[in-house]
Amino acid sequence: MPLFTITSNRGVTLTICCFLKDLNLLRRHVCPGQPLAVIGSVLLLLTGCNTLPDSGPTEAQVNHAQRNPQKNTIGYGIVQVTPELVSLLAGEAPPALSSLDTNNAPTTRTNNDTVGPGDVLQIAIYEIGSALFSPSSAAMTASSASGTNTQPSPSTAASLPLLSVDGSGDVDVPFAGLIHVTGMTTDQLAETIQARLKKKSQSPQILVRIASDIANSVMVYGGVQRPSRIPLTPNRERILDVIALAGGEERPSGDERQPQTDEDYVVRLIRNGRIAEMPLKAIENDPAQNILMQPGDRVQLTFQPRTFTVFGASEHVTQMHFRTPTLTMAEAISRVGGPVDARADPNAVYLFRFENTDILRRLGLPVDANAPTSPVVYQLDMMNPSNYFLAQKFFMQDRDLIYIANSSSNKFYKFFGLISTIIAPGITAAWIAK
Repeated sequence: MPLFTITSNRGVTLTICCFLKDLNLLRRHVCPGQPLAVIGSVLLLLTGCNTLPDSGPTEAQVNHAQRNPQKNTIGYGIVQVTPELVSLLAGEAPPALSSLDTNNAPTTRTNNDTVGPGDVLQIAIYEIGSALFSPSSAAMTASSASGTNTQPSPSTAASLPLLSVDGSGDVDVPFAGLIHVTGMTTDQLAETIQARLKKKSQSPQILVRIASDIANSVMVYGGVQRPSRIPLTPNRERILDVIALAGGEERPSGDERQPQTDEDYVVRLIRNGRIAEMPLKAIENDPAQNILMQPGDRVQLTFQPRTFTVFGASEHVTQMHFRTPTLTMAEAISRVGGPVDARADPNAVYLFRFENTDILRRLGLPVDANAPTSPVVYQLDMMNPSNYFLAQKFFMQDRDLIYIANSSSNKFYKFFGLISTIIAPGITAAWIAK
């Protein structure tokens, strides 16, 4: 099998291997003055490599663009994925719901049975003899004055009209006066009213019930079936309990190819000015995150199908849903088939992200102090076996973008493929003509 080599003055060598009969065929069809024309045509094609279409930049082009201020107009940096970076990102994870559950110690626990501003109270008073609150008291007084022998009832019961606790936490009870009730349990309030009525009524017995509980309640809203105020009981409901009492997650109509699962719902808890959020599925899987509710909590359930996008030399250029509470970079790359052997550069797997500004500042990158997030590119070298362990600890975030760079030799493969496509029919036709 003879080898035919053409070398240009720039050191570019083109080696063509063919069978002897094909070489003889070419020699008969190429005139003595034509080799220079052939060489010129080949060199012209070589210079056209840069004009071939491509799916994205190579590693060198990405690095050059990052250092070029005219191209890097948003000021992103490139950071290698290292054990230190993985530890830093893991330490900056959003606070879990359990981080807000600091007031559930036995010494400070609440039983959700105290009275507070906005509550509506139902008060029943039981008396013996001449009763202050009985409708028959006036009739009994009149009959006694007329000398009629009317025997008083051994006991009478009266229910007061519903009483509302004002914004200061006070309630005005007839014959008992103004009482500050904030923080009292219903039993404590009953004892207070009874003490004030003892000098005015014979053996009064008081029952107090919270008819409308505002102080001991939480707000549940967002993507639930019945957004509402959920009253808490002495049973002490947890966060999954109040979501269930609000009807559970609402299932919006959507693409049937994208089934709505618990992984797509995010629970946000606002407590005393602090915010924590977690996927609903993560709370279901971790009992420690199913924390007790406290009066005044606000629970928001939102439908947030988290996605990531993949470009470059992968099996699939696509946008995919997480479909799991957490997703690592290794899992994300494997879902799209990984780098393509024929055209990918495993040294240059990039992840584009708008990262927390504080993290980038700790990495030593210049950032805008007034911006909550800034762009950054994380680079993973998949030719280093140890980096596969790091990829299993590097967690993806919503809207992350993975780019697998093209190999620098990719264009040469495309070029020679183009040459083969052009020359092969001519050689075949010439061989048939022979």
